[in-house]
Amino acid sequence: MTDLETSMSTIIAVFQKYSEREGDKHKLKKSELKELLHDELPDLMAHVKDQAALDSLMETLDADGDSECDFQEFMTFISMVTVCCHDYFEHEHEDE
Repeated sequence: MTDLETSMSTIIAVFQKYSEREGDKHKLKKSELKELLHDELPDLMAHVKDQAALDSLMETLDADGDSECDFQEFMTFISMVTVCCHDYFEHEHEDE
């Protein structure tokens, strides 16, 4: 597999690893999403000091209002975080 194919496969596998723990195996409950974020994005989560902001983010992700995060909603989050990281590193390199 190519690097991109491997990355896509990994994202799917990580989502499924957490979504299969309880309830609907195709959606993340709030507790599963929090666990995923803390386990899989520890450096990012270390910068989250405001739990209310995290809860607000989770509510924003829940586009269909079912109090769970399906794969499409999860990918929206992953895409947003990836764009922010890209922007950060792009600007960081401009300063060099």
